Amino acid sequence: MADHNNQQKRIHPLADVEAPRSPSPTHPLFPRNTSKSDNPNDDHHRSPSQPIPRRTFPVSHSKPPKRKRSCLCRLLCWTFSLLLILIIAVGITVGVIYLIFRPKMPKFSVDQLQVVQFNLSGSNSLSATFDARITATNPNKRIGIYYEGGSNIEAWYEETNLARGSFPKFYQGHRNTTALTVIMTGQTEDASGLFNRLQQQQQETGNIPLNLKVKQPVRVKLGKLKLFKVKFRVRCRLVVDSLTAQNGIRIQNSSCKFRGIRL
Repeated sequence: MADHNNQQKRIHPLADVEAPRSPSPTHPLFPRNTSKSDNPNDDHHRSPSQPIPRRTFPVSHSKPPKRKRSCLCRLLCWTFSLLLILIIAVGITVGVIYLIFRPKMPKFSVDQLQVVQFNLSGSNSLSATFDARITATNPNKRIGIYYEGGSNIEAWYEETNLARGSFPKFYQGHRNTTALTVIMTGQTEDASGLFNRLQQQQQETGNIPLNLKVKQPVRVKLGKLKLFKVKFRVRCRLVVDSLTAQNGIRIQNSSCKFRGIRL
């Protein structure tokens, strides 16, 4: 009886072999790339032709490299800084030089003008020769002036160039005044009308206006330092009583002004 009870205890219930098996899930409960709706009845109300909503994700684009741009900005900043420093340095240097040397423009004056030749030939050619005495003054206390070759001085009446000449080469020291004698010669073709106008103006007004235009290259000496060559322009306005040769000519008015400086 005891053995029979032990056998009953060893018997275990077995699964029903003939019962149909539920298929194992091979697909996910929700389609991929879709989100589960909070409403469980949404799938029952969606029509078969309606597409299943898909979740979209923002696309992140990579930013372009900024290395080249930053290098260019740095180069421009350095260039601008160097130029600014250079301009400031030049300005300071010029200011120091001005305070130390106190530069002043030289002065010119036409003291005497003699007409050596001024006549009209049979071929309507006007020949003119002037002998001018010009005084150059250097008012600077610490600056010397070298008058270089290649100068040009011209005598004009209205728009006609009557004669031309040049200054001699010389050095003018500090606070020095130098008297120069300049000879100007020239010849004008087809000048019968010009000669008649000069005679008529002399008879009517008693004076004749002339212009002396000077172009003179110079080098400035600051202490022991000789600077680069520059060229200044001077214009002198004269009023004389006549242009008759071999007669004393009186200068009624004379004024000279600087017109500019070029390198």
